[in-house]
Amino acid sequence: PLGGGVMAFGKSKAKMFTKEDVTVTFNDVAGADEAKEEVSEIVEFLKTPQKFTRLGAKIPKGVLMIGPPGCGKTLLAKAIAGEAERPFFSISGSDFVEMFVGVGASRVRDLFRVARENAPCIVFVDEIDAVGRRRGTGMGGGNDEREQTLNALLVEMDGIGSSEGVIILAATNRPDVLDNALLRPGRFDRQVYVDLPDLRGREEILSVHLKKVKAGHTIDAGEVARLIPGFSGADIMNLVNEAALIAVIRNLDEITRDCILEARDRVAFGRQKRSRVMEEEERRLTAYHEAGHALVQELTPKTDRVHKVTIIPRGRALGATMSLPEKDQYSMPKSRAEDMLQVLLGGRAAEHVIFGEIDAGAASDIQQATNITRKMVTEWGMSPRLGLLNYAADEDQSYMGQTVKTPGDYSDETKKAIDEEMRRIIDEAWAGAVKLIEENREKLVQIAEALLKYETLDHEDLVAVLTDGDLEARRAKVAEDTKRESAAAKHRRMEETAKERQVGDAPGFAGTQEQPGTA
Repeated sequence: PLGGGVMAFGKSKAKMFTKEDVTVTFNDVAGADEAKEEVSEIVEFLKTPQKFTRLGAKIPKGVLMIGPPGCGKTLLAKAIAGEAERPFFSISGSDFVEMFVGVGASRVRDLFRVARENAPCIVFVDEIDAVGRRRGTGMGGGNDEREQTLNALLVEMDGIGSSEGVIILAATNRPDVLDNALLRPGRFDRQVYVDLPDLRGREEILSVHLKKVKAGHTIDAGEVARLIPGFSGADIMNLVNEAALIAVIRNLDEITRDCILEARDRVAFGRQKRSRVMEEEERRLTAYHEAGHALVQELTPKTDRVHKVTIIPRGRALGATMSLPEKDQYSMPKSRAEDMLQVLLGGRAAEHVIFGEIDAGAASDIQQATNITRKMVTEWGMSPRLGLLNYAADEDQSYMGQTVKTPGDYSDETKKAIDEEMRRIIDEAWAGAVKLIEENREKLVQIAEALLKYETLDHEDLVAVLTDGDLEARRAKVAEDTKRESAAAKHRRMEETAKERQVGDAPGFAGTQEQPGTA
């Protein structure tokens, strides 16, 4: 038994899935149309290789899928195997490496031996950066176990002939740390970027997950998709599950729009902390701070509209102002960056104008404003004084494999100019925010007082305040509409239950009847 265990130690840990096991297809992968199109020829090759070999074409041996975590790289790999109806070997990069030298290399050789026996097939290595990091950065030098494993992987990839039918897929969110030998033609010939889904992609992914739960008809997938910019597929799946949990806790029969919105706020900002008791002075300061953000955001044309503003503590924040982008933003015009700075400083500006006192609660706002300003000056070329040059810090690979930032190669005089330009931009944004607050002080007070009364305002509430509308009448109407919708949903459920009972009582229905002679 001991000998068998030792011999098995060098065996591959890859899990093999037959074509019957892999049921995922491209139809199950939403929000990644471009990536699916790029890998479709891999499927075609695995199905009908003679179409390619007839003309002497060589299919890529390896495909490296790059993208942020949770964007569907693993799901896409399974879909390729499902579409091609071929065996699928799945292993994580960390499964190769052990504390004993030589084990990882042995597992690599065993994996490719089994893959050749089951060709045509797909070998998928998830998180390949765990084994494929650039060599020479480990403490063990050339004898490092991880480097031996990588060497074995490179040799095996070279040993696969184009006619063998073994396709290697790998996934990583750190392509910058991979060894250059992995990326050369003949190994990972092709790189497919699986990016965060855009607005349409988020809507498609959301629709897929909403079909798996009991969702109410009031949920608009398009509206929710606009509320979650930057969410990955995994984030959206978690959002829907969180909404389902909220519905259960509230004793609802279906997931409502309110459940989805509350789940979104939980995922993005943390759970509400109503048990946290704030002093009246601190609560008032928070209300004016958030009102300052909301007011400046509504008055600056290049920023997203306000979705919700609240003074209910969430996570580590005492309040929050949430935005609703009308569309995905892929660029950053200078005017938008300047408006964003004013919005970030709007909370501090409101404190300054109303109380003549400032608070430490703006620390996160100042950090974000500093980051945007630094990019404007050092990366985006938005400083007339410094011109169209990149002064951003360079990323270097240290001896221990850690990625560190080092100052750019420029003079002390240039560093001083960068600091002065950053201060100038911030000072101009501060002056603009203070001016907007002072010119609209009455509206600021109205928003803050409404927050103190209702704690949370949505965009329509905010518009009602800014246009001198009747906020109380609007909120009463919303409450009445919600009550009416709840009653309608209850009525629909009663009708559905009655229909199910009628079907169960119908003559000849044997769904739950025992057949004669059975026990």
